[in-house]
Amino acid sequence: MPTSPVAAIPAPAPPRAAEHFANRLAFETDCADVHESLSTGIVDFVLLDVRGPKAYARAHVPGALHCPHREMSAERMAVWPASTLFVVYCAGPHCNGADRAALALSRLGRPVKLMLGGMTGWADEGFAFARGSDPGSLATSPAA
Repeated sequence: MPTSPVAAIPAPAPPRAAEHFANRLAFETDCADVHESLSTGIVDFVLLDVRGPKAYARAHVPGALHCPHREMSAERMAVWPASTLFVVYCAGPHCNGADRAALALSRLGRPVKLMLGGMTGWADEGFAFARGSDPGSLATSPAA
């Protein structure tokens, strides 16, 4: 009997798969989890939009601070305690700005997670955006 392309490479043993997916979740979060945190007020992280200033002003996730990955330095990040968890995002899957930001923050010794999907994922979920140079909040953002 022929094997499908899906099964041609066997799936790992369940313990190995569990370890892999737990590791992925340690590095990533998604738009729905960020939105829920912002909605409930349980925000135990700093959300950073790492795109350029024009893109941020056009639209950004409500509550996100603007901090382009190229501007991340020990001095700039010293505003927050060393244990602060940062969640970074960029334009979306076609952009590596969030990866660059996560790399910069981790090299600075800062805890960091990447928000999967970035702006594209946020829009796909139908969540509202903030506009302008202020972070805004979900409470003040019009529905998408």
